[in-house]
Amino acid sequence: MNNRAKKKPYLTALVLGLCSLASYVVLFSHVNEVMEYFIKGGVYAALPIATALYFSFLHGAFASSLLTVFGFSAAKSGH
Repeated sequence: MNNRAKKKPYLTALVLGLCSLASYVVLFSHVNEVMEYFIKGGVYAALPIATALYFSFLHGAFASSLLTVFGFSAAKSGH
């Protein structure tokens, strides 16, 4: 195995964690403005969906990197 395969994604986990934290801070510090757009209806109805997808992707990428840093990985199939 090469060293690249063994390297743990410390920087990736840190950057994604900071992005996630910053995103939540921005969202909750501007909750009134966000809600004004979310309740407008029409094309604005896509905003809550887009926001949920954004946070879901960001959280999933962060969690995946963090689990790899801690040494957890999926079991390999014997098939």
